[in-house]
Amino acid sequence: MARLFKRSDEKKKSLWDRIVDVALTDVSVLVRGGMDEGSLENLEELLIGADFGVPATLRLVAAVETLAQRGQARTQRDFLQAVEEEIGAILSAGRSDTALRFNFEGGPTVILVVGVNGVGKTTTIGKLAHRFTRQGRRVMIAAGDTFRAGAIEQLRRWADRAGCEFVGSEPGRDPAAVAFDAVEAAGAKEMDVLIFDTAGRLHTQSGLMQELEKVQRVIAKKLPGAPHETLIVLDGTVGQNAMAQVRTFGQIVDLTGIVLTKMDSTAHGGIVVALKEEFDLPVKFVGVGEGLEDLVPFEVEVFAEEVLTA
Repeated sequence: MARLFKRSDEKKKSLWDRIVDVALTDVSVLVRGGMDEGSLENLEELLIGADFGVPATLRLVAAVETLAQRGQARTQRDFLQAVEEEIGAILSAGRSDTALRFNFEGGPTVILVVGVNGVGKTTTIGKLAHRFTRQGRRVMIAAGDTFRAGAIEQLRRWADRAGCEFVGSEPGRDPAAVAFDAVEAAGAKEMDVLIFDTAGRLHTQSGLMQELEKVQRVIAKKLPGAPHETLIVLDGTVGQNAMAQVRTFGQIVDLTGIVLTKMDSTAHGGIVVALKEEFDLPVKFVGVGEGLEDLVPFEVEVFAEEVLTA
């Protein structure tokens, strides 16, 4: 997997460097006497500040404290490896399959893409389509965002860039009707993958959220078992607000995975762990730039290392 967190020209301390400064300065003292209350509190503050969330933070702090009490870690490297392993354990528990699920029962694999305004949903769809076409799959993108001016043409341009089929619609048309037609067209043209765009909406807009529920219902009725993936796109820089978005969208549609965009800094990297701990929902892709190639599969081991040391 490509590097998740881009290093800036200005050298900044990694999260692990800051943890060492406030909690693990003298490991020999920790091994002899355990961690003091102040060090534990500082460690909690750093992890919560990096958006690990309270449940995951408490679990990580408890792991570090236990190591210190038992003398099982004798160097800073020992502690680092232990925290990496604990992060990996959180991300590998429960629903941990980061690969996309494909339909092998006949008909296209339908991927429903949802999220609030401005998170990079349209560009994510274009990058996904490009990825699939490069794998030799026949791909169709459908414009289910009939709400935002210009959204249909924007998605058409991405379809052209990705070299895939496109199903448009008229502004103001019922998105559920667009979904019905798109599934039918993808089946008739023997597409391997149908990616269905939806209007960006605030998770507080109940009317638009009910519209989204209808889209899911129509797709499922038209093609049993679909949508095979429902991916929520989240801006990796918004921190804990992402929790509210997943909570609300998850009450409306059956989310299967997360795509994180704008992950160019470890400052909010802990949100990946917080989301997994709270919702048991795996991250499947990470956006690392603006180009067609800049969407990479999520790998637990790489993330666990980079979120601490990048």
